[in-house]
Amino acid sequence: MSPSTQPKMQTRGVAELLDALVASDGTGAHAHVRSGALSSGPEAMRNLADAVHFLCLLHGRHPGVIDNAARKAVDPASRQWMDEAAEAFAAERAFLSKIASAVGPVPSTQGQAQCEAAVAAQRKAIDMLAESDRHGCAVGAAIALTLDWRTIRVLLDISAQRLDLSPAPCTLPDLPGTARLAAKVAATPAVERAMLFGAQQLIMQQSGLWDLMAARAASRAHP
Repeated sequence: MSPSTQPKMQTRGVAELLDALVASDGTGAHAHVRSGALSSGPEAMRNLADAVHFLCLLHGRHPGVIDNAARKAVDPASRQWMDEAAEAFAAERAFLSKIASAVGPVPSTQGQAQCEAAVAAQRKAIDMLAESDRHGCAVGAAIALTLDWRTIRVLLDISAQRLDLSPAPCTLPDLPGTARLAAKVAATPAVERAMLFGAQQLIMQQSGLWDLMAARAASRAHP
């Protein structure tokens, strides 16, 4: 087929691809979150408490995904976004820690040590993404985390309100600024592929966490 007769296909920009990835495979799309198990019903608070503690294991330590990715940022546009994101996520970590302290101990669940080991492996996997020397991989992971965190923050706000804590505003970089950054960083097809790889792997680890939370909730319901 000659170029003149090939069907015209509209190519989506990297920012749109990242948004679509998070929408289809991120926290908001996970069956455990969509089921209402974290927001309604008699077990919701226990399930939320479980999620908060395991989110702390995955994202509660410094340096995290964004901090590690920031060290890879060399151009001014990335540097500014990363600095803003890292500062905002430090506040998110503090908020997460505050909720974890207020919510009480981890709900008693079978296989606790194995679950903690699984999340430690996830943490190692996302650290490797954020420390990758493949140009674009770290920033892709960082962007995916900031996009997915918006849904996680809704869950944290629900926890805070039930604990009579006042949620501070989330100051992660806004969506238009994030989209502009993604488009600017993805200057070549190779970098775009690396960004999407980093984002996909980050979202896969996030989804794995919610798989674990769903299994733990089921285990508590049917001991």
